[in-house]
Amino acid sequence: MGSGCIKVTKYFLFLFNLLFFILGALILGFGIWILTDRNSFISVLQTSSILKTGAYIFIGVGAVTMIIGLLGCVGAVNEIRCLLGLYFAALLLIIVAQITAGVLVYVHSDKLKEEISTTVLDLISDYDPDNLEQKAAQDAWDYVQSQVRCCGWSSYFNWTTNIDLMNRTTITYPCSCSNASLPDVKEEDLFRNGFCTVSNNTQTNDPEKWPVYSEGCMEKVEKWLRDNLGIILGACVGVAVIELLGMTLSICLCRHVHSEDYSKVPKY
Repeated sequence: MGSGCIKVTKYFLFLFNLLFFILGALILGFGIWILTDRNSFISVLQTSSILKTGAYIFIGVGAVTMIIGLLGCVGAVNEIRCLLGLYFAALLLIIVAQITAGVLVYVHSDKLKEEISTTVLDLISDYDPDNLEQKAAQDAWDYVQSQVRCCGWSSYFNWTTNIDLMNRTTITYPCSCSNASLPDVKEEDLFRNGFCTVSNNTQTNDPEKWPVYSEGCMEKVEKWLRDNLGIILGACVGVAVIELLGMTLSICLCRHVHSEDYSKVPKY
């Protein structure tokens, strides 16, 4: 390989690692978002052990990806064979880890769906407007119901498991499920939380008389999750493609770089 080809390979490898570093930061950001988001459906699921584990995996993979991208940049620019070899080995391990993680997610997808369903149903059953400890998750679910225009998980009858709600002696329902405009809700408000009352003339709280959306949120929420997971998986696929290209370029450059010259190692 001529010196010109080596230079081209070196700078292409640097470019790929720069993109690699950026995509690693993106994956790291997704992991942090899953753990810290308080304004979307994700906050409802933050008690899920599977989701938390996935978030920590994303954070770990993102951080390692950024470090390896930096390692590849330094090794390519300074033509350091030991760094290029270490870089190749690290990429190989990451690809194996990504394939393993993908297989595990696929195998446990049904368990994840079941855990999501259980988490939401428990939240509905235990919903209490005065419970400040669960306020973040409850507000997130109210936001989902009001914005997506749905009620409950499979249907609005899921709310009949809430003992506090069903013990009311008037027609009372979750405000965020209302299918009509509420007089005390301003247009700029994102959602209404708590319970609303529409009648004082009954002795029982009859769900058949609730002015709420009849459709459950399950299908719409699953679509929302698929769309967001699609973005994450897209980033992972992009990282995998860059990894393969980086491995190819690094091994080519490593084979044609002459013996170690440690004078090229940056001194700080």
